[in-house]
Amino acid sequence: MIERIHLEIVREVARRGTLTAAAEVLCLTQSALSHTMSRLEDRLRTAIWSREGRRLTPTAAGCQLLALAERVLPQLEQAEERLASIAEGHAGLLRIGIECHPCYQWLKPLVRPFIAAWPRVELDIRQRFQFGGIAALLAGEIDVLITPDPIVHAQLEFIDVFDYEHMLVVASAHPLASRRRVLPIDLASEELLTYPVPRERLDIFTHFLQPAGVLPRRHRTVEDTEVLLEWVASGRAVTALPRWLVSGTRQRTELRCLRLGERGIIKQIHLGLRRADRGLAYLEAFVALASSVARTQDRSRLQAKPKQT
Repeated sequence: MIERIHLEIVREVARRGTLTAAAEVLCLTQSALSHTMSRLEDRLRTAIWSREGRRLTPTAAGCQLLALAERVLPQLEQAEERLASIAEGHAGLLRIGIECHPCYQWLKPLVRPFIAAWPRVELDIRQRFQFGGIAALLAGEIDVLITPDPIVHAQLEFIDVFDYEHMLVVASAHPLASRRRVLPIDLASEELLTYPVPRERLDIFTHFLQPAGVLPRRHRTVEDTEVLLEWVASGRAVTALPRWLVSGTRQRTELRCLRLGERGIIKQIHLGLRRADRGLAYLEAFVALASSVARTQDRSRLQAKPKQT
């Protein structure tokens, strides 16, 4: 059987010309090298080298082995380097699952700087894990889950990276626009637009309307954020979104954000990770970048916050 050491010996002898020089490069004794190749020649029943003075040149069989060595050894060495980089956390695949519609907008500013800083890490963003991300994270289908709804689990860790307020969004000309806050009963006559998510996962229902026993006049779903805000800006409906998402859109002068109830609905964006993966270099770098970008977004949000009247 041809082994890796045979290929390495053939390559080094071809490069150096002598057994002594090849043995020194490979950290072998000359006798060990000679014995290894003699056994291979016995197995193959053919000579690998012919001697010209002190220099060895490959025979036809030796040329075949040398061609194999030149093709296979670089592939093995490259694979070993990649595996070592993965083991050290410098290369690999980072799969990110997104469990809420606005979370994708929050994630986008992180993509470019992460790719620039970690060129050997592939980034895979999966939006299909809407409200099924916990199972995907536990099953190893994703490595990071961006979610506003963490859970307690022995195998998982959730890191709070961004706090925000969930608010009612209305057109600037809407009758409610002059209010600082709204009560559940104020939405009883309104058409409410939300993302296509079950009501039990919508904060506007679970934290605001349902506890008060109130439902909107009509409830419709819209998948695209821009389309949703266009409908709201027209005055034909209202919605509930994170303040930062609204302040970052071109319609912000046409829209008003109103507090939901006396205390408002305060939420957080969390990064869900498997505890076993903590310490992986590129994963830790992503967490640090997310926290840094979140602080920048938070400062911008506070500076851009309009005064309430």
